[in-house]
Amino acid sequence: MMTHDGHMALDLTPVPLRISPTRRLPHLFAGLALYGASMGLQIEAALGLSPWDVLHEALHLRTGLSFGANTAITAAAVLLSWLPLRQRPGVGTLANVAVIAVTVDLTLAVLPTPGALVPRIALLIAGIVLNGAATAAYIGARLGPGPRDGLMTGIAARTGFPIRWVRTAIEVTVLATGWLLGGTAGIGTALYALAIGPLTQAFLPWLSWRPRSVPA
Repeated sequence: MMTHDGHMALDLTPVPLRISPTRRLPHLFAGLALYGASMGLQIEAALGLSPWDVLHEALHLRTGLSFGANTAITAAAVLLSWLPLRQRPGVGTLANVAVIAVTVDLTLAVLPTPGALVPRIALLIAGIVLNGAATAAYIGARLGPGPRDGLMTGIAARTGFPIRWVRTAIEVTVLATGWLLGGTAGIGTALYALAIGPLTQAFLPWLSWRPRSVPA
């Protein structure tokens, strides 16, 4: 199937774990671990939160609930939006929360925030590029995307629009909502929102698992 821009669409529908588990589980967990590390790089760069974290911060300020609690509430709300998109959660959806939480904490524990601007810019760029690659890797394992990425792939599948357009539209919408509610943003936030869609789209063909034969 071709997308609106003439590129061949990738099949990102979740596939049962019994098919090639020894290949796909390492694929999934490596992607999730790298995603958590990429979040740590962006946080330590201290040049702006990602759009979703701008929203989480705004909700934290308005509700008084912890940052983590607002993250969980947002994830639950996003999962409800899967219903009309006919998305199905998988083992990757559940692993998303645990693995990313551990790896981002480990990254923050060992990586201090640089004092100079140039190293911080380098951390930011490395974090955004790594985030795009990690997103493509764990979605490409086809064991179920995380709540927010499932929204992205679901909309892309239902509309036929390219992943990069859908991801960018979601990130910009979330960023605007979080900022209007009182969240803080920076140059890193804008760069992430604009770059993550094209990066994920670019990495998907290289980091997606493909079955050697079509399962019965």
